[in-house]
Amino acid sequence: MSIIANRLSRIKPSPTLAVSAKAQELKAAGKDVIGLGAGEPDFDTPEFVKDGAKAAMDAGQTKYTNVDGTNDLKDAIIAKFKRDNNLDYTRDQITVGTGGKQVLYNALMASVNPGDEVIIPAPYWVSYPDMTLLAEGEPVIVNCSADNDFKLQAEDLEAAITDKTKWLILNSPSNPTGSAYSWDEMKAITDVLVKHPHVLIMSDDMYEHLVYDGFKFCTPAEVEPALKDRVLTCNGVSKSYAMTGWRIGYAGGPAELIKAMKKIQSQSTSNPSSISQAAATSALNGDQSFLAERNTVFKDRRDLVVKMLNEAEGVSCHTPEGAFYIYASCAGCIGKTTPDGKTIETDEDFVTYLLETVGVAAVHGEAFGMSPYFRVSYATSTENLTSACERIQKACSQLSGSASTNSQNAA
Repeated sequence: MSIIANRLSRIKPSPTLAVSAKAQELKAAGKDVIGLGAGEPDFDTPEFVKDGAKAAMDAGQTKYTNVDGTNDLKDAIIAKFKRDNNLDYTRDQITVGTGGKQVLYNALMASVNPGDEVIIPAPYWVSYPDMTLLAEGEPVIVNCSADNDFKLQAEDLEAAITDKTKWLILNSPSNPTGSAYSWDEMKAITDVLVKHPHVLIMSDDMYEHLVYDGFKFCTPAEVEPALKDRVLTCNGVSKSYAMTGWRIGYAGGPAELIKAMKKIQSQSTSNPSSISQAAATSALNGDQSFLAERNTVFKDRRDLVVKMLNEAEGVSCHTPEGAFYIYASCAGCIGKTTPDGKTIETDEDFVTYLLETVGVAAVHGEAFGMSPYFRVSYATSTENLTSACERIQKACSQLSGSASTNSQNAA
């Protein structure tokens, strides 16, 4: 008899973490590898945030806290939601978890019954379907065409909703595509949801502050206040504040759901790190001007990568509105042959070819639910990005033969 629970057969390890681990392993072995797999800013945590953590340690704030967050951090989150999103919450409508991922996981575990359906637009963040499966729900994948910048269309959402639908998970700006919904695009989505009062909305806003070219971020409960009692507005400090290792995520939502999520957390991790909570409080309450300064750097990197990838033979990509990812089509490479005689049959073959021949680690599109694509993160130095894109161009130029017709159509 196996010691492993049957439920684990329904899921797979995170492919993005696997790519990062593989790149680190190769680097440790002395290989020249540029990792473009991790969604982690290369900037350091701001000094004023670290000062908040140091002050908390010096003040002896090293004990257990409330299970789902200190009052100070909850108050900072309430102020943030009001300031940035025009949303009003009370403390019993706020939860804090050990990273954004735990917040999403808690919500699904606390609300999904066996057979409940969770609508997930593709391309999607790799963990959404697996977390749904662990909660015994059924992921309903809705493909979002590159022709629509990978954004969910109102008519496709309407067609996906059934009487079993429990959640829609919406991620804007998106991991992996960087696409973000304008106010009008979001309003088209919320207009559909208003007609289906049994559907909850999980808005993953983790990349809220990472937007470019004057794009104005919006979130569902802000666009359609009538939905607020059905929306879990999720966020965190990991990406915008370069605090991935501090592990703090948070959400605002209906008090009944927040209470249930607290119960889940009380029997798993209990409270997030007290020091990390103090740091997050400083981050949300502090001077936010550094965000615009860093975004200028990210925008320049985005423009560089988009230009250079579009110059690679067989590769194409659009210019995303936010986040720090490019979701590029490698359709023009599928069906071609590598210098050692192997045929590139899938996007996983393509990223394996990049890693093995030119030392660039990227994530294949199948991991995000749509092929033939690959995701690169531009949250690394301009020097690394330039070198990586030159290597990708070189690798693509060394492929021979013609791309398959099917893969070109898929793009």
